[in-house]
Amino acid sequence: MRDLGRIRRSLVGKRNFGAAMTALALVHSAPALAQETAAPADTVEAAEADQIIVTGSRVARDGFQAPTPLTVLSETEIANSSPTNNIADFVNTLPSLAGSTRPSNSRLNISSGQAGINALNLRNLGAERTLILVNGRRSVGSTITGLVDINTIPQALISSVEVVTGGASAAYGSDAVAGVVNFALNNKFEGLKIEGDSGITQEGDGFNYSFSAAGGMSFAGGRGHVLLSGEIAHNDGILQVDRDWNAIGFLRFENPAYLANANSGAPQFIFVRGAGPTNSTPGSIITNSEGGAANRLRGIYFGNGGSINQFVWGDLTFPSQTGAAVPLRTRGGDWRVNDSGRNIGLDPRDDRYGVFGRLSYEVSDGVELFAEAAYNRQEVLFNAGPNLQTGIRLNATGCTQTPVPITCNAFLLNTMGAAALQGITSVTIATTSADLPFRGINNKREVQRYLIGAEGDFDAFGKSARWDIYGQYGRADLREQLRDIQNIARINAARDAAFAPAGSGFPTGSIQCLINVDANPNNNDAACVPLNRLGLGVANPAAIDYVLGDPYRKQRLEQIMVGANVSLTPFATWAGDVSVAIGAEYRKEKISGFVPDEFQPVPTRDAAGNVIGATNRWSVGNYLPSFGSYNVKEAYFETVVPLGFGLEFNGAVRATDYSTAGYVTTWKAGATWQPIDDIRLRVTRSRDIRAPNLNDLFQAGTANSDSVSNPGFITGTSPSFVPAGQPPQAGYSYSGFATGNTDLAPEKSDQWNVGAVFTPTFLPGFNLAVDYFDIKLKSGISAFSAQQIVNLCFLGEQAFCNAISVDPARTQNPAQPYLVILTRPFNAASQEVRGLDIDASYRIPLGGSSGAFTLRGLATRYLENRFDSGVPGTVVLNTVGVNGGQFSTPKWIYRVSAAYDHDDFSITAVGRGVSAGKYVANGIECQTTCPVSTVNAPTYERNRVKGAFYVDLNLTQKFSARSNADGEFFINVTNLLNGNPILLPETGLAANSTYSDLLGRSFRVGVRFKTR
Repeated sequence: MRDLGRIRRSLVGKRNFGAAMTALALVHSAPALAQETAAPADTVEAAEADQIIVTGSRVARDGFQAPTPLTVLSETEIANSSPTNNIADFVNTLPSLAGSTRPSNSRLNISSGQAGINALNLRNLGAERTLILVNGRRSVGSTITGLVDINTIPQALISSVEVVTGGASAAYGSDAVAGVVNFALNNKFEGLKIEGDSGITQEGDGFNYSFSAAGGMSFAGGRGHVLLSGEIAHNDGILQVDRDWNAIGFLRFENPAYLANANSGAPQFIFVRGAGPTNSTPGSIITNSEGGAANRLRGIYFGNGGSINQFVWGDLTFPSQTGAAVPLRTRGGDWRVNDSGRNIGLDPRDDRYGVFGRLSYEVSDGVELFAEAAYNRQEVLFNAGPNLQTGIRLNATGCTQTPVPITCNAFLLNTMGAAALQGITSVTIATTSADLPFRGINNKREVQRYLIGAEGDFDAFGKSARWDIYGQYGRADLREQLRDIQNIARINAARDAAFAPAGSGFPTGSIQCLINVDANPNNNDAACVPLNRLGLGVANPAAIDYVLGDPYRKQRLEQIMVGANVSLTPFATWAGDVSVAIGAEYRKEKISGFVPDEFQPVPTRDAAGNVIGATNRWSVGNYLPSFGSYNVKEAYFETVVPLGFGLEFNGAVRATDYSTAGYVTTWKAGATWQPIDDIRLRVTRSRDIRAPNLNDLFQAGTANSDSVSNPGFITGTSPSFVPAGQPPQAGYSYSGFATGNTDLAPEKSDQWNVGAVFTPTFLPGFNLAVDYFDIKLKSGISAFSAQQIVNLCFLGEQAFCNAISVDPARTQNPAQPYLVILTRPFNAASQEVRGLDIDASYRIPLGGSSGAFTLRGLATRYLENRFDSGVPGTVVLNTVGVNGGQFSTPKWIYRVSAAYDHDDFSITAVGRGVSAGKYVANGIECQTTCPVSTVNAPTYERNRVKGAFYVDLNLTQKFSARSNADGEFFINVTNLLNGNPILLPETGLAANSTYSDLLGRSFRVGVRFKTR
């Protein structure tokens, strides 16, 4: 029922407030339990001297410090600094992570299934090149691309988060190109701990709460241990934008001086304020009319009840309202009429819960059996924007005749009147469809993981050795559900409304669907209800139900893993013990799916049966089920060899055989040198890989919808897919159709990491680490964007023109065809990322032995991020210093924290942000004497956007409750100064949602208890 869609539009966060506060009160009055405290690490690597397992290495060795940079976030730091109740939001504040997928920036991933997940992205190399581990082992992905949703990790048991910023494929296999993020769980937790919190934004929206509990106990004299945890979290979401920063009309505009004379030396683009889109309005606007004077009805828009209004154009309109092309935006005038910037979501509604259990038993000295089970469920609902539709052609032929023929659109005549339509044969309208509910993403995920194994230690060669063996099964059941999506055939049928003629079987003069009253009996649809698009509050609810549907796809991802590892010290040299680790793993990944036929596109095939495109049935969605599997067999060897004089070598090699991509070898060679106690130098050289994932290989076909710009519009030309003689248009709507490629080979990466760690003895408590990284990726798996394909076609690359076809069912204006753009991945790309990581901390005791002050700063200075698509003649750009979107990379990303921790309370303040930068990487900034603007080098009067800086504050009061428990009451204020996001000169959501805080000042309060 479409009524549900309208209810979803009005969701607010009040109805759960009372229940959450009641739950929080119950937590506060429960038997006192206490916060588990852990002192921050004394070094920037946070590896204690007696730690024997280091993330990034398989070698178990006392005091070993790997040459690969390692950052560790302690449990205390997580508790006192996390901006939300989701740990992914905290980890994403690390400067080494850039461009991560989050709910706030995945709202337009309508057909990919990624909307609503939290996936980490190191170095902005792509989240699929960051390996996520739980207790040092892989976890099943939550999407077909293999991305692990951090929401599936039991947060109540996380003891630390360990981030390796360097290639680790030799240690862990595929995907560890940019690094590894390991979530270490406290497997031997004793006692009971409970946490509850609730939060809301300063604007009174975004209400959220979470509750978690974990308990562990030993039995059988300490030989056995059982561990259970559970958590539940809810976020009302923010499904409508209500923020002042998104209502200033900040847009990129074509410069009138450039349009008048491209050789004048003026820049092509300028930034303006007080501007908005004009190509649609909530109740429709006439963008073109045929008959009589050209476009004489352009600018008429429809309001409440079908009222007729004349759009007031501003002082600057592009394209000109008097030209042949549809005007897209205006400055001044009625620029606020369009609602596309308000009717979108900031944050999804999110409901998730998870349970985790672990049982271990030491069957004999040095042999422990263990089993783990985890189940997580998540459902998100997000406003992906209005049911925008442009190019809606309404036939006006015969509207001034009596009787009125069926060629005249009945709603058009009733709304406009015969006099206004004198001489008019058709009008073209565009609308954000305020009478229709928003397009909703309502994804559901269920992720399960089961693990059994054994581990232990034994004596070998007179030294202690460790071993483990395990088997793991993971499964993710995904329902990629869309809500209130336009069915193309039905909305076209409902659009064409006619007055029923006598003898049609309907009451004479009643408004009916044209297909049911025309002369063709084969196109009838008894369910068709005419849809009035001209005004607000004019659509028949039955018509809305008829034209909208809820496409979905079910997919099941399965992962089977078995592995065995052993670490021992077989001999020693004069310089010390030589340690080795060896192991083998087998992994199988599989995908299967189901899509009802009504929600699938109709594939277009060539003579050989290959899919070369599709005819879409829905405006978005158009799912196809994917099927496929691959397996991989791996074996590795790693060693640590002391060389004397403070020098230690660490090397590893891994042999890997993929059933689809063949054999590949990865390796690592590194060393540390500590000439004096104050300084340790480290270097690593590695070969890493990313094998093609299930999506790369087996995607059957997924369609997405958007629009592309005409690269030749300024010069008065059109790409080859537009028929000759048609007036150039500024842009075209399209559906992208993406498929997999089973011929893909693994990506390969060669990288250097060189750094130094300073721990001066003359300044106890101070640590500084500086590391340089250089990552060169080749044979990269990538696909071209729709805009890139259109641009390359315009430049004469016929192979890219062949990827573009025209969808006749959705093309109503030959000058502005609706496109279908086919994409598939290839091993053609290369990329280089370089930069510096800086991690400094200073910890000093204050107030005697009961308090300490810790100052910590982390920053990454990105030097280069160049992506080469592999197409000859394309310009390779450095995206460092660009703040224009998720895939750009700010020059500086930083996080500074200051914390005072006392036995009775703690205060933590965090400052985080990114530097200012360019809007686009290829833009040339100039005011006069500019070169002629081109697709590859457009000119801008100002090609800069601001950075962002946010302050977070956490206050924690510690208390004792009864004799065996401790507790904490905490208040967290995120974005204390209520700083704005990074504003971008764009329509819709005018902000960089990846590096910005979109919600403004937010508050969270809660309590934690833990038994002693």
